[in-house]
Amino acid sequence: MSLLIRLAVSALAVWLSTIIVPGIDVTAETTAGTIGTVVLVAVIFGVVNAVLKPIIKTVGCAFYFFTLGLISIIVNGLLFLLTSWIAGKLDIPFHVDGFWHAVLGALFVGIVSFVLGIVFKDRSDD
Repeated sequence: MSLLIRLAVSALAVWLSTIIVPGIDVTAETTAGTIGTVVLVAVIFGVVNAVLKPIIKTVGCAFYFFTLGLISIIVNGLLFLLTSWIAGKLDIPFHVDGFWHAVLGALFVGIVSFVLGIVFKDRSDD
């Protein structure tokens, strides 16, 4: 059940980013299409983060150390841009216009996911 809550929180964060952050677009024509798109993008972003982020942190640990972790904002933006590219290859109607839009989107998704994760905390975590 915890996985479904995290997926819903991530999908909601992605949807909010498409509304608030310029340059991040979902071009689905129906409401059901938009919901399906943000859920798929949340899944793709989660898989990309789960697979690549530990590798990037291990390889680039010196950059994380010297920038006091601020490089993670850039890494998250690049992973969000990669998510957009993967979505494009899978014909999912989600697009991020460029690097800085991806950085802002990933930062927004991270903050919203954190806040919503606190609000919708899974009761089994207690």
